[in-house]
Amino acid sequence: MQILKVTGMSCGHCVRAITQAVQALDGAAEVQVDLAAGEVRVASRLSLEQLLQAVREEGYGAEPA
Repeated sequence: MQILKVTGMSCGHCVRAITQAVQALDGAAEVQVDLAAGEVRVASRLSLEQLLQAVREEGYGAEPA
């Protein structure tokens, strides 16, 4: 499981956008978003760099937690 520190998330739309961005690359990915902590946990076959890029392309700041 990869844990990302994500900035700019504030609502349900953010959760959906990030979840859909990751699942577009890996349909079997499990994504858990914690808005309060600013963290996204992902169980996926994708590399950390691929996950970071997917989140960044949605307009959020992302780095390894």
